[in-house]
Amino acid sequence: MRIAFISDIHGNFTALEAVLADIKTQDVDQLICLGDAVSLGPQPREVLDALREWNAVTIMGNHDQATLEPERCLEFEITEHLIPDLYWGRAQLSREDLQYISSFEMTKTVQFERNIELLAYHGSPKRTTHLVLATTPAEILDEYYKGQTASVFIGGHSHIQMERRHGNKLFLNAGSVGNAFKFAYTPGNPPSLLPWAEYSIIDLDGNVLRADMRRVYFDIETLLKQVKKSGLPGADWWFRQYEER
Repeated sequence: MRIAFISDIHGNFTALEAVLADIKTQDVDQLICLGDAVSLGPQPREVLDALREWNAVTIMGNHDQATLEPERCLEFEITEHLIPDLYWGRAQLSREDLQYISSFEMTKTVQFERNIELLAYHGSPKRTTHLVLATTPAEILDEYYKGQTASVFIGGHSHIQMERRHGNKLFLNAGSVGNAFKFAYTPGNPPSLLPWAEYSIIDLDGNVLRADMRRVYFDIETLLKQVKKSGLPGADWWFRQYEER
């Protein structure tokens, strides 16, 4: 089985198109989205349409939760200055779109051959807002993953690709399609975006389990044109990210 994992698209359909074009060349059996599909970017409906078209299994992210229940956005750790963009994105969606988001799963278990079990989620198996990084202390990992039977775990949320082993467990992060961060986010330190989209492919080939971390460049000018004409409240932030490129 060969599975493509995408995450944290955040309404950036331009980046998603580039990633899906690459996935089409990779002979994958399934597409799994690890959450945060729509909010912040200029084309949330196009992103949802693409996920439906691909029959993607989609995991619930904290921004997806906040899109469904914007009055609880602080509980879902939406940064205050992003709240207007969250409400703007929700207003672009139809009732059917919101129903589709409400169908997103909290976790997804995939059973590979050789008794290899993979668990997919957004932040951690326990919470969409948990942040798992290469530097996360081992005792925190033990707390977040206590009782889990899988040996391979993959999430999103951090916007940074990762491959980390802890004991007999392998922890992966697919990175972000729409907002690949240069460094991990910390309060008071606004993220800086990289000029590419990230995703991963996991497959089992005989005795080899492979995690392919992929980087796909996309048309930034097309993205910024979409941002400019969208009416997105946070449009200036997108332009500042790419003004030196």
